[in-house]
Amino acid sequence: MRSNTLNILGIRVHPVNIPEALHRIADLIQNHQKGYITVTGVHGIMESQRSDVIKAAHTGSFLTVPDGMPLVYIGRAAGYTEMHRCYGPDLMLALMKESVKKGYTHFFYGGKDGVAESLKETMETRFPGIRIVGTYTPPFRPLNEAEKKDLQERIARLKPNIIWVGLSTPKQELFMYEYLLCLETNLMVGVGAAFDFHTGQIKSAPSWMQKLALEWFYRLLQEPRRLWKRYLINNPLFIWNYTLQLLNLKKFEVKELT
Repeated sequence: MRSNTLNILGIRVHPVNIPEALHRIADLIQNHQKGYITVTGVHGIMESQRSDVIKAAHTGSFLTVPDGMPLVYIGRAAGYTEMHRCYGPDLMLALMKESVKKGYTHFFYGGKDGVAESLKETMETRFPGIRIVGTYTPPFRPLNEAEKKDLQERIARLKPNIIWVGLSTPKQELFMYEYLLCLETNLMVGVGAAFDFHTGQIKSAPSWMQKLALEWFYRLLQEPRRLWKRYLINNPLFIWNYTLQLLNLKKFEVKELT
């Protein structure tokens, strides 16, 4: 009998697609529960190998969905034929569309100066009737106590159903892991560069490159100085480690939170 999750280098990945993710999100919000979603690819998996805290942030998620095609290929090879890529920007658009019907409220946290506000305008134009109740552009460091209190007070006043977290991996996973319980919201979703994609700061790879798992190469050409280490070191290490796991030459256990 198959498990309802995949163990990929000790990270529990849910073999879902976007419609299934939307269904689970609807159940969570309808039942007044709390959780966060990590939208994870090879980069997130490899960052977790270097830090028990990052690994714990993934383990503590409501859903860890496959952001990259390599994880999808692994899932399908394991028999999860219904598994599809839950690309962060696409998941965001799908949930925004669903929100117009269901009345979910949203809050944008992250991005450079002005990006969250621009994203709010973009989504309100694209999805008439969408309810985006606020934005917050954090500093490029952990929040101090005054900033944390300010954020908590804003969220307590606005009570958004969903907080979209547009930070880089692993910052967004660590933020959601730390802040979920102290913020009055149902769901947090870490979508990385989706803020920049939807506001035109960064161009998305052509669909054919995405389908062939070559988006990393397109991103590398766009931002070589920032991304060369992520792709040229992480990708080969991922392949090596997953091969060891697949051949049972090395164990990667999912460690439950205590």
